[in-house]
Amino acid sequence: MGSPVSTRTGRSSISRSAKPELSSLEIIRTDTQLISVPLVPQIRLHQASEPISLWQRMELAAGRTGLDPPFWAFAWAGGQALARYLLDHPETVEGQRVIDVASGSGLVAIAAAEAGAAAVTAYDIDPVAAAAIAVNAAANGVAVHAACADILDQDGLPSPDTDVVLVADAFYERDLADRVMRFLERGCTRGAAVLVGDFGRAYLPRDHLRPLATYDVPGLRMLEGSDIKRTTIWAPLA
Repeated sequence: MGSPVSTRTGRSSISRSAKPELSSLEIIRTDTQLISVPLVPQIRLHQASEPISLWQRMELAAGRTGLDPPFWAFAWAGGQALARYLLDHPETVEGQRVIDVASGSGLVAIAAAEAGAAAVTAYDIDPVAAAAIAVNAAANGVAVHAACADILDQDGLPSPDTDVVLVADAFYERDLADRVMRFLERGCTRGAAVLVGDFGRAYLPRDHLRPLATYDVPGLRMLEGSDIKRTTIWAPLA
């Protein structure tokens, strides 16, 4: 998804080490394939064929259970749609300082960099996701700073000079959705533009958002139970 900003902690405000075990990097490179994203074929990501076996291999390599699911190994609907929107509307981020929250694979952050953002930082609490973001950005020849940190409960934005805040696929749990929305509202208060990619999950606060564009994202039956997910790009109400 964008990988969750935490399912277990709702994503705590304490940063974790951004350097994963070597086995995690090996899993990214050997247990996934570098393939194009359906809605954004100019971007390639290390993607898994299915989640459960990859999750099991990660836990085996780590020698423990309870690891975060490998959300970073898939191109989720909201991320694909938001990446497509940025490439279709590069003026949204061109020359801007951008952060991508719950970045997962780094898809949205990579699209922002390709669209001409001046600087892009991708945040995720999963250290394997942070490693995957770095690997995927390098594979696409763009500069994205991958940060393994939870930033949702900070009083302000992690960088006060942030121009644009991006988030996709982060409204699938009530607590997480509330924390994400409060963070986005603080970003708006500080003058940042905010864009959200989501097909309308249960906790998406539609009454606080307005639609900007809609995309039909293909090939998602394994992840979302449907071959096509009509997915919307949202912005906060003025």
